[in-house]
Amino acid sequence: MQEINASIPFDKRLWKQDIILSLAHVKMLSAQGIVESEDANKIIDGLDQIANEFAQNGIEDNLALEDIHMAIEARLTEIIGPVAGRLHTARSRNDQVATSFRLWVRDAIDAVLSALNRLQQVIVQRADQHADMVMPGFTHLQVAQPVTLGHHLMAYYAMLARDIDRFKAARKRLNVSPLGAAALAGTGFALDRDMTANALGFDAPMGNSLDAVSDRDFALDYLGAASQCALHLSRMAEEIIIWASQPYGFVSMSDQWSTGSSIMPQKRNPDAAELVRGHSGRIMGNLHSLMVTMKGLPLAYSKDMQNDKPPVFEAHDLLGLCLVAMSGMIETLTFDAQNMHKAASSGFSTATDLADWLVRDVNIPFREAHHITGAAVRHCEKNGLALSEISADILTSIDGRLQGHKLPDLSVEGSVNSRISYGGTSPIRVREMIASAKQECGL
Repeated sequence: MQEINASIPFDKRLWKQDIILSLAHVKMLSAQGIVESEDANKIIDGLDQIANEFAQNGIEDNLALEDIHMAIEARLTEIIGPVAGRLHTARSRNDQVATSFRLWVRDAIDAVLSALNRLQQVIVQRADQHADMVMPGFTHLQVAQPVTLGHHLMAYYAMLARDIDRFKAARKRLNVSPLGAAALAGTGFALDRDMTANALGFDAPMGNSLDAVSDRDFALDYLGAASQCALHLSRMAEEIIIWASQPYGFVSMSDQWSTGSSIMPQKRNPDAAELVRGHSGRIMGNLHSLMVTMKGLPLAYSKDMQNDKPPVFEAHDLLGLCLVAMSGMIETLTFDAQNMHKAASSGFSTATDLADWLVRDVNIPFREAHHITGAAVRHCEKNGLALSEISADILTSIDGRLQGHKLPDLSVEGSVNSRISYGGTSPIRVREMIASAKQECGL
């Protein structure tokens, strides 16, 4: 029973938050005249001593004390004696746990936001360096149309911006205080819940005591945002893995962020990227784990909810590691402009440019333009030509309406330079997006 009941091996991570909320609680009890100021001062001094001890020496996994909250109270009793028992006046472990966990998740979100900002800065810097570098854009992993590397990288910047919005929204929703809800029904003591909420940086106390102790939406919100972010990181990692393979050869990875082989001395394996891709599944699994834990629980508190912390802790650790690794990889990648350009020029990637020209300059309906372009591509395939090498005479033989028209620039450079619509891959548009992003992410 002791082994299955104890949570201190993992919830000891909450020690700072528990001490912070305990300090706020006892100061409020003193201000309200519920605890004498002399006793409150002893409790405050004892909690400060415990914080110093834990910071220096860590925390023993004493299963007999069950959890970090009991461990702190037991140590406080050793230091100041029976007066330590006054700390738990007008609170329950239910609102105590809910508050400390909420504070921890808030801190976790702040840490993730900082790491996301760092990754965004790295992406913007690399995009700025390569705003003109031509590479293939893919659909179905087939060469589709030329784009610029800067444009491609900024797509990930946009994904991370949405991740930041999700984490910020989760932080805003969680920033209300359960402290003072007690076990489930509130308390008969004349608490000042606004005082403790303000002291802990919350916007307000929670309005329903049952909801206050039973809500774990904030943890699910965190895991939801973490899962979406991990999905984006996994997509980045997958592209790095593909690009670093010899058939592509778009990037070379630094020795710092790749590994060798135990038997093949030439290998430079993208292990960090593969682990980011793999860790994303574990992060998503943690979301599912907590959702399944919570889905059938009646109000208010059940011991099942002790299992709310391990999935959040693991997801946070993995996400933080993935964000640092991704920043390191992207910062140190070497891009091969020649291989990217060669790939961008393959597969008749500027065929859409020809079709667009037929619509825009020759006034041919798009479906007919699509057919004419297909015939031009077939001619080039048959004769071993690039689309940019096709002559006006050949196009006129395909469709007489093209007589006398000057052909567009069907090179990959001409293609990307022509994509000037808002959000397009033209270097002009890309640099505009980069300039805006620099202001957003603090560069």
